[in-house]
Amino acid sequence: MPRSAGLYLSIAAFVAACSSSSTSPDPDKASGTATATSRAGSTSAHVEWVHVPVGMDPTSFVKSELDRAKQDKKRLLVYVGATWCEPCQRFHKAAEAGELDTVFPDLRFVDLDNDADASIITELGCGSKMIPLFAIPDASGHCTERRVEGGIKGDGAVGYISPRLRAMVGPVE
Repeated sequence: MPRSAGLYLSIAAFVAACSSSSTSPDPDKASGTATATSRAGSTSAHVEWVHVPVGMDPTSFVKSELDRAKQDKKRLLVYVGATWCEPCQRFHKAAEAGELDTVFPDLRFVDLDNDADASIITELGCGSKMIPLFAIPDASGHCTERRVEGGIKGDGAVGYISPRLRAMVGPVE
């Protein structure tokens, strides 16, 4: 095989690998089921993330998650973030690493992406000028004005968000 053909095949394989990982749908959303994601193997209380299944009415999903959270002795918040948002990335990373489990062991988040889930955000009344957004949903499945918006960049991002979020949701029950 000519050297240039090998180079083109290598580039094509690299582009295909990058494209498939960045454009493939979220498996939780594509499956049509709500799944919680959390630290692998953890049996203690921990922060959880759930996604609105593709094709499901978002308000119905949030209402059902409110009922499930109550049964599980959890609190449900709607979270709006973005992949490009540094405070969002830092909060997610801290939660998934278990760093927030002692502070927020009873929280479950309906995880929405500001860009990919714009229509869901609008339908749930979760529009915001700043992200991340953490909002308490009402019984109808819509975001209330009880919310925490915005963050800061850098190492202090989680430390800036956490006390504001704790003040909104109250102490662990």
